[in-house]
Amino acid sequence: MNHTLSIRGQKAVDQVLRSDFEIFFEASKDLFHPTENPDGKITLNVAENVLSWPSLKDKIEIITLTQSIPDWVAGYTSCLGNPDFLESLAGFLSRYLFKCEIPSETLGISAGATAIVEVTSWILCDRGDIAMIPAPSYPVYTMDIGNKGGVERYDIISHNDISDLNQGHPLSIKHLSKAYNEIISAGKRPRMLILTAPDNPTGTVYSISKLKEITAWCIGNEVHLVVNEIYGLSLILDNEEQLPEFISFATIMEEMKSPYLHLWYSLSKDLGISGFRVGVVHSYNNSLLKAYDNLNAPHMVSNHTQWMLGQILSDDEFLPSYIHENQKRLTHSFRIVTDKLDALSIPYVNATGSLFVWLDMSEFIQEQTPEGDHHLWMDIYNKTGVLLTPGDGFGHEGYGLFRLVYSCVPSDHLKEAMDRIETYIQSFRT
Repeated sequence: MNHTLSIRGQKAVDQVLRSDFEIFFEASKDLFHPTENPDGKITLNVAENVLSWPSLKDKIEIITLTQSIPDWVAGYTSCLGNPDFLESLAGFLSRYLFKCEIPSETLGISAGATAIVEVTSWILCDRGDIAMIPAPSYPVYTMDIGNKGGVERYDIISHNDISDLNQGHPLSIKHLSKAYNEIISAGKRPRMLILTAPDNPTGTVYSISKLKEITAWCIGNEVHLVVNEIYGLSLILDNEEQLPEFISFATIMEEMKSPYLHLWYSLSKDLGISGFRVGVVHSYNNSLLKAYDNLNAPHMVSNHTQWMLGQILSDDEFLPSYIHENQKRLTHSFRIVTDKLDALSIPYVNATGSLFVWLDMSEFIQEQTPEGDHHLWMDIYNKTGVLLTPGDGFGHEGYGLFRLVYSCVPSDHLKEAMDRIETYIQSFRT
């Protein structure tokens, strides 16, 4: 115990953000290169999209060389975001993701999706309140809602086998009511339902009819419904390069304008710029946005970043081709993984979008326990050099399930990773 810290400071010392980060940083010192380090590690566990950065980088460099920085960049601006940037952002979201017009006054921005989740949860919930989340789901939601806001996570189990996810997410009103009643019986308050669409890690989406059912249930029970569409433009094309059906939750919000409906977004994944740190909250709850304005000062996005990205989000010549080419690259990498898994008869969820493949390696687990799960994850890493995201923390039932990020390395590196996994599986089976 370090007595120079507060109790909460000491808790932060002891609380690991992610169980795989220590190994990730270790592996990052010995990364694979086709010629310089052919036996190096391949990390497929961090949700980044590097596939389209070169073309976006060129665009940013042109802006830097040809445009003058406006004077407002050097001063203070609204804690919700500079009005000019929010106008550009509202236009971008309306045209490309939401497919309905939204006013910029319904938006706020923070330095990354993590800050958006944290501040929104702090405003909507009191310490000890419960956020319901369908499992499996992003492990770090637990820390994002809990570290400062003190909001607790309740994982809703909606299926028994990953094949149940191939026809869309199976979450139902029956699942919600069961979770709600269990939370009430425990003396807690179910305050928020968080959905991610396309989902992390499964890549599934919710049909518009199911979203409307869930919306009505949440409003009727005074539960805040927050839909995270951070992967909303990261969609997998079909064989004819057609987009799958994905209707944004924003259309329901625009129609109902309920104070219980909210949407999260970020430019990190769809544009492949995680390091630029731009998260977005969209809500028609004016009190939420006023509170957000008063609390967001520590999380404000750099004015220079806002100005730079505002130029890109307003460029309707560049964006359509960029988005489509990015989707083609994502689809190509997704197929590299799933074609190999099909050939090896490894079960996985056939994703509609996101950056992930949620796969079932339980055939190779020694025992159906957390220890067996951890052992299999480390065995794959130690024998192949391929680092997957472990299943612990996603809140699901069952063992031997892992998340594979297919967008965080170039396609030739991904092919090498899948070849190594194939060797591991064949060796195990023989």
